[in-house]
Amino acid sequence: CLPANQERFADGRLATVQFHPSAQVVMTAGHDRSVSLFQVDGIRNPRIQSIYLESFPIYKACFSVDGEQVIATGTHHKMFFVYDMMSGSIIPIQRVRGVEERFLRSFEVSPDGSFMLLTGTSGYLHLLSMKTKELISTMKVNGRCTACAFTPDSSKVYSYSSNGLSLRGIKKKSKSLKIFQNLLIPSSRCFGFIQCKRWAYQGSPSASGVVNLYTTDVCLKEKNPKPVKAIMNLVTSATCVTFNPTTEILAVASRETDEAVKLV
Repeated sequence: CLPANQERFADGRLATVQFHPSAQVVMTAGHDRSVSLFQVDGIRNPRIQSIYLESFPIYKACFSVDGEQVIATGTHHKMFFVYDMMSGSIIPIQRVRGVEERFLRSFEVSPDGSFMLLTGTSGYLHLLSMKTKELISTMKVNGRCTACAFTPDSSKVYSYSSNGLSLRGIKKKSKSLKIFQNLLIPSSRCFGFIQCKRWAYQGSPSASGVVNLYTTDVCLKEKNPKPVKAIMNLVTSATCVTFNPTTEILAVASRETDEAVKLV
């Protein structure tokens, strides 16, 4: 296959590569302050458009669930940008009222497209409305939160900190529903969730390169759940995990070295 972005290679490290949720389009974004869209036809992969965010190296970019917006956070900024693909306008979100953070970097978009979850410092998680980009509520976990993810039905949030993995509802003033102390993996950075029939699988990678897979129903029923599978033969830290849509293949990748990708 030809490189997806062969018509415009990035000048710096790519922070995000993501397929559009409904169109045959792929987005790249990274430290060269640009977001590029490519039509993936497998023959030429023509570039559709590139936008440049001045003095804004991109930490993460993500399509909205409906595919009409791109949200981008920076490496050292308290603001973020929204690119409206329908109008072609770039909208700076200078400040979210009620969110006092030095930097806004990591975030997740809920599967139903209603919410945006910003990972703050000191264990704070800020829940925003995707429609208005205004603060709905703030949740607090003990310790520094290093990873978070919505459940497939968008009703709850998993968060990982030095206390382990916790689960809580996203309603205002909701308390932690469950804390899985035994899922404590040093420096776990990310999670992967997928809904498959009545099962939901969760993978928790760590700085040591270990990836554990759990069934969430067992986690909710048992005090000391055990992983259904542990992937131990990784030599670098796992910084990205994702399932294919039918959950038959798990992709594990690391940004620590080039070409560090494994399919399980």
